[in-house]
Amino acid sequence: MAFYYEKLDHVQLAAPKNQEQTARDFYVTLLGFQEIVKPEALQKNGGIWVQSGDVHLHIGVEEDFTPAKKSHPAIYVRHLAELKKHLRAHSISIVEDERLPGFHRFYIFEPFGNRLEFLEKSQPIFLPKR
Repeated sequence: MAFYYEKLDHVQLAAPKNQEQTARDFYVTLLGFQEIVKPEALQKNGGIWVQSGDVHLHIGVEEDFTPAKKSHPAIYVRHLAELKKHLRAHSISIVEDERLPGFHRFYIFEPFGNRLEFLEKSQPIFLPKR
């Protein structure tokens, strides 16, 4: 093939109409993302855009909204245990999942019911020589 994929630009998650402040409260205030100003031509569509480092999420309005309970973005986190502690301190339910070898990870559901995964590579295990 003459092309290749470079990187993921963003993930769009859906939200109900008129819930931008709820999205800000969760993604900006609680999770610590920064809100990005949407291009003027897209502002009429509603929703918000947020980013932290190379992680870009677009929270878009869907008239006939249904949360994404299975499909989800998976976000690498440095100091995953600290994020987990922070979320629990704010009464966010965490779904533990240790089924992916080499990773610590968990899921949460944001205020609209969309699933988010957070993960971090686990430390390598050094076995004694035999």
